[in-house]
Amino acid sequence: MKLAAIDIGSNAARLLISEVLENEKSKPTFNKLNLVRIPLRLGFDVFESKMISPEKTDMLIQTLKAYRHLINAYKVDHIKACATSAMRDASNADKILAIIYKETGLEVEVISGEMEANLVYENHVAENMDKDHSYMYIDVGGGSTEISIFGNGNLTFKKSFNVGTIRLLKNNFAESDWDEMKDNIKLATKGHKDMIAIGSGGNINKVFSMSKKKDGKPLHIELLRDYYKELNSFTVAERIVQYNLRSDRADVIVPALQIYINAMRWAGAEEIYVPKIGLADGLIQHLWEEIKNQ
Repeated sequence: MKLAAIDIGSNAARLLISEVLENEKSKPTFNKLNLVRIPLRLGFDVFESKMISPEKTDMLIQTLKAYRHLINAYKVDHIKACATSAMRDASNADKILAIIYKETGLEVEVISGEMEANLVYENHVAENMDKDHSYMYIDVGGGSTEISIFGNGNLTFKKSFNVGTIRLLKNNFAESDWDEMKDNIKLATKGHKDMIAIGSGGNINKVFSMSKKKDGKPLHIELLRDYYKELNSFTVAERIVQYNLRSDRADVIVPALQIYINAMRWAGAEEIYVPKIGLADGLIQHLWEEIKNQ
């Protein structure tokens, strides 16, 4: 069975197409067939003017038309499309969603921050790791950060915070947002076993790639601090040349590191694993569970 997930975020829109292979004796296998990312950067509109501009709307429609063609070409059986923080905050979201449906036939669901945190957790990465530790998922996006905490075999905490890379770049946040995140993480991790972080999002994936670490090996918080100081010492233009970064990655990677470092520091986590999973992967898992239950 072929499944497709569309994640319309504040920084980019992603299409993930996966094939699910069922096995009677073990869990199903999810094979990625294609992953496409278009940097629409809807958050730059929304976090300044509270609405998505006609230009960005057209870019979004053209992107989703292309995604629809790919979905048809792969003969996908089921689709799930979601939008997150930027669309949650956009005053003209309903109008845009109606246009999307009319132009592409795609029904896009604007999900809550709590649902977003749930979907990241759907990847169940922590369940396969050392039971002597507790784990904190940190999913950093353009408009929000989702935190989920897993300990003693259970999900003990999940919450979405309005702290994201584009919000930090545009100064569209209050100190109280940081305080809320800090207080919640400190309270939720109190009494847990040694905490280890699990990071998702394009920025932490890029940092992991830059580190040249082998897959499955963690990054230490001190290494993240070193990258933060080093990258922050360059202009965006210099980062593009020095680190071979795309322009839409070079500006957000520094605030992303700031968020990961703070979250880890508040939780007392010294290491972060980067399994290269994200919201789109969680959407695929969620869609598969929906199909099974039906």
